[in-house]
This record gives sequence, structure tokens and C-alpha cells, in this order.
Amino acid sequence: MSGLAEASQERKASDLMVRALINEGVERVFAVPGEENLDLLESLRVAGIELIVTRHEQGAAFMAATYGRLTGRAGVCLATLGPGATNFTTPAAYAQLGGFPLVMITGQKPIKNSKQGQFQIVDVVQLMDPLTKMSRQIVHGNTIPSLVREAFRLAEEERPGAVLLELPEDIAAEQTRAPLYERHERHYAVADETVIREAATMIGEARHPLVLIGAGANRKSARVAIDSFVKTSGIPFFTTQMGKGVIDERSPLYLGTAALSDGDYVHCAIDRADLVINIGHDVIEKPPFFMTEGGKRVIHVNFRSAQVDQVYFPQVEVVGDIARSVSRLAEVARPNNADFDYFERVSREIDSHVMDRADDSRFPALPQRLVADVRQVMSDRDIIALDNGMYKIWFARNYYAYQPNTVLVDNALATMGAGLPSAMMASMLYPDRRVMAICGDGGFMMNSQELETALRYQLNLVVLIISDDGYGMIRWKQRQMGFEDWGLEFNNPDFVAYAESYGAHGHRIDSAEAIIPTLEAAFNAGGVHVVEAPVDYSENTRVLIEELAEKVCLV
Repeated sequence: MSGLAEASQERKASDLMVRALINEGVERVFAVPGEENLDLLESLRVAGIELIVTRHEQGAAFMAATYGRLTGRAGVCLATLGPGATNFTTPAAYAQLGGFPLVMITGQKPIKNSKQGQFQIVDVVQLMDPLTKMSRQIVHGNTIPSLVREAFRLAEEERPGAVLLELPEDIAAEQTRAPLYERHERHYAVADETVIREAATMIGEARHPLVLIGAGANRKSARVAIDSFVKTSGIPFFTTQMGKGVIDERSPLYLGTAALSDGDYVHCAIDRADLVINIGHDVIEKPPFFMTEGGKRVIHVNFRSAQVDQVYFPQVEVVGDIARSVSRLAEVARPNNADFDYFERVSREIDSHVMDRADDSRFPALPQRLVADVRQVMSDRDIIALDNGMYKIWFARNYYAYQPNTVLVDNALATMGAGLPSAMMASMLYPDRRVMAICGDGGFMMNSQELETALRYQLNLVVLIISDDGYGMIRWKQRQMGFEDWGLEFNNPDFVAYAESYGAHGHRIDSAEAIIPTLEAAFNAGGVHVVEAPVDYSENTRVLIEELAEKVCLV
């Protein structure tokens, strides 16, 4: 094989760029274009690539990153220089920390003969360097095929992340000649048999082993192997927030999600464990448990070696393709000395706390009622996309996921403003599923203008706004630390009128009993619906502060 996908021919560099994108399988680009992108924009039009124009660069890049998250293929977004490019910084960090393949393309003034001095000039390549796996300016059209191939390879290769290519205006317009390179699939090495045997010995000797499932396990190829390993071994499992759904959480072996770093009831089981088999978690996601000197032993199973941290220093590292590593462990590892009685009792205790007040009729609604009712409305394959706020802990803790990537949550950068664009992308990809964006009033207003984009593309989408007229997560932390409740409240628009001003349907929940009928009616009607649900967050204090402070783990 030559390694070339297409012979070279003379053409405009922007046309070559688009041919290189098509060669990577790109069918759509998410964009807020500017003057410096016009040659590339015309090339996209001629080639027939779909252009999804959003109302803010964040919306474009969050959608592209979510495309990468759900498909495993890099999403592509486009912006101009200066402020357009700087608006990509938060989504770049979102993709880089979250492990979502993303290719960002930005414009720039001519680099050979600029007549505008330093107007709008920001060193975007240098700015993006610490936020990406690669950040490069294209200085000659002939380098486009190799740079595009390398960008997609890096973005999609484990651990996935963000890449930036800057295409200056004069480079995009020049004539060039260069061949395209073949795309090929990446196959990962298999963990060495010696370390597999070492891990199997640890599992065989452990008295109270647990399996932890993290974000890296949430890949299509890994689920079957991990599910088989858990069932074959009979070892109970818990998840990080971003590992939800890898195994059906209706499983009797499911202990819960580590929604808090410490202190919640699932940590009774974690504290008792003498061995944690950590599949796909790394220290970028908020730690689900803390290692201490002389404490539990940890087997690290991941595509890459462990990043050692003060709270994470595994004794054994099974490095290689996760699915193949876990399949091999399932063949040779058996918990010969295990006692799971304590974990079973903890599981029953956790179930009772998850169901506590799930049918409470008070209004504004308690978070437990909101989570339980949303779970009832959504089927196995339906998708919720969580923004970041206090409700994220409640959904991670109380909402059981049945399929991979049906709970889209960011517990790495944990940025606000991503929930709505993420849900929009899920709705585009899976029009046959129910998709719900779940946002706080703070996070929703950060990118609420994307309602217009959702309507323009005729998406079927329900946006549930959990409103408390303030930054609820920070208010909870403020109280937890003993400070006065001060400075974190704000006023909201009339969300019903706001939705209707865009042409969407607006609803306001006025009783706990109205939650399910309102959501069902919205989904059945189709189109874009905004549903405001006032919440009573007093339970934050009762459950997540007072109750956990008094928690006594089972003897």
C-alpha cells in the first residue's frame, strides 16, 4: 500500500483543506465564520459539507466535542481569528480534559503581507498550546494533508482530546499541490501477560475487591468485555460520574456512583475495599476515592499508564487496549478469597437513600422527585445532557443509567454552558431517541441563544431548567464551609416568554405532580420545549451535609 489516499493535483489550499477533511470522514462543520474563513467557507459549500452555524463559538465547539464523544470520530468546528478563536478556549479545555476528540480550525490575518498591522491579532497557536494535544499554524498549503491527518490521529487516539489548526487568510487562497494520506484505524497494544497474571493474583487474594468504572471505559468496544468480567467474577462495581452506563446500573452488582469525592454512602463500600480494579479512570476526573499510605491496593487498567498523584498511585498497571485487557482478566482472574456480604448490605442501604423522598409532593420540587420523575420519562436508550450545577450531584447519585453515553456529564472541566449544545448534538445524531438538556438557570443563560439554532435545525429537544435564582452549587459550598449565604443570587427572565420569543414552546411546572405529564406532553408534541421547574435545595443541607456528617457505615 502506498499510504496515499489521493494523488496530488493543483488546487486552492482551502479546497485541499476540505478534501483532507472529507478524507477523514467529516460530513459537517460547526461554525461561527468570519472574514478570514471565507475561502474555506466557499470550499465547504462547493464540496457539499454541511455547515451548522451556531450563535456563539462555544455552542459550535461544544456541539463538535459532543459529536466526538458520542461517535469516537473527531468533531470539527470553525471560527475566525481573535475573539472568535478565544471563544474556543473553554470548549478546548472541555474536550481536552474530558477526553473528547475535537479538531478546531481558526482563521488568521495574512502572514506574508498584512496591511492591518496588529488589528485583532492574538497568538492563538500559543494560547491553545496548553489546552490541546497539538496547536499549529499552517504556513504553506503543501503541508495541509499531513497536518490534517496528524490532527485527526492525535484528536482520536487514546486519550482523545482537542487539536487546533490555524489557517491564515493568504495561505487559504494560494494555489498548492500535495497528495492526501490514507486514514487507518489505530490498534492498541495488548497488556503484557506477566502483568495480567500479577493482577489476577491480586484479585484472587483480595478479601473485598471492587471494580471502578471511569470515563475511559465509556468506549463502544469496552462495554461488552467489562460487563462480562463483572458478571463472570461477581465483583461489585461502582462508577465515576463519567463512567455511568458502561454497565446497566440495574445490575444487582451495582453499588452506586461516586457523586462526591468522599463521605457519601457508596464510600462505606469503597473504604472497606482492600482492592480496587480501576477500569478507565484517571486523575483528571474528580477523584472517586483517595489512596493513602498503607491503604487499599489498586490495579490500574487503561490505555495509558497512570498519572501519579497524591491521591492516586496504583501498585499494578495493566496498560493496553481496555477491552482486550479486561477480556484476558475475565479468563484468568477469580476472586477465590472474596466476601461480598458487606457490599450487599451497603447496596441495600444506598438503594433506600436513593429512593428516599422520590415521591415527595412538596413544591417547589425536591431534587429527589425531579430525578425520579425524569428517570420515569426517559427509556433505556434516551439521553440526558447535564450542564453543571447542584443538580448534577443529584442526577449522578440518583439517576441510574442503563446504556453507555446516555448520561452526558462533564466531571473533568465541569464547565457551565455546555448542557444545551451537548443535548442539541445528541438530538441531531439520534433523532429516534428522547433527548433532554438539564440545566440550572445559571448555566442555561450562558448559552441560551442556541435555542435559535435548535429551532433552525428542527430538533426534537426538551430543555429542563432547574431554577433556584442563584448559583446553587456555590451557595451549598458556601454554607458547607460555614460562610454567610451572600452574593450568589440573581434574577431570571420569564423562561416561558423567553422560549416563546424564539418560537419554542415554554412551560412552567406548578406542582410536583405536573412534572411527568408536562415532560411527556413535550416529548410527544415534538419540537423544542423549555420547561422551568423550580427546585427546593434545602435537601442539599439535610442529605449532603447533615445526614452524611451523621452517617454511620454498617459494621
